[in-house]
Amino acid sequence: MNFNTNTDLDYEPLIVVEGKNDAHAVRRALGKVDVIWTEGFGLTEQKLEYIAEMAERRGVIVCTDPDFAGKQIRERINKRIPKARHVYLSVEVARNPKDHDIGLENVSSEEIRKAFSKILEVKISNMDSNDGVKIAEKINAEAVVMADLRQSGLVGQCCSAAKRVRLGKILGIGDTNAKQFLFRVNRFGITKDEFYSAVKQMEGNGK
Repeated sequence: MNFNTNTDLDYEPLIVVEGKNDAHAVRRALGKVDVIWTEGFGLTEQKLEYIAEMAERRGVIVCTDPDFAGKQIRERINKRIPKARHVYLSVEVARNPKDHDIGLENVSSEEIRKAFSKILEVKISNMDSNDGVKIAEKINAEAVVMADLRQSGLVGQCCSAAKRVRLGKILGIGDTNAKQFLFRVNRFGITKDEFYSAVKQMEGNGK
């Protein structure tokens, strides 16, 4: 299975996860891919330097746990390596039903393969959650805005959170609150047409 979507790269990219068990889960799902783990917040400067070097040589795909710690680790890597590409998992597929632990190691091989079929590339590297939409609007008049989320029932309704989970799976951006959802849509350059096409798909699925 080849995840190399950049024609300038000669090799498959390095996949970055948080823990050793996460790496095992990825290899079970994807085969003999090259995976490195950060050891959670124990990501050293030396390892970060190596990841940065691999990003230049082969490309890097980051797939962390869909929790607060995973978000912090992902952002640290992205700040240092803006060329990194990203794969998101939903909390639903990453939750262990026995102890409710959330982690990549809990995700089935099928769900991992689905997630890795939607690798995202940062289009606006200097945006943050406070001004992301404004930056996107300056670059693209067709940027998705909060009114689009509201019109699609993704905010302000009793079922909005569930809809964001379903749409997040279709777009590959994971599930989160409305503000972060909008931030990710614009950070990864998802157009208004792509957004509404995904909304139609979600509504057509009926679940």
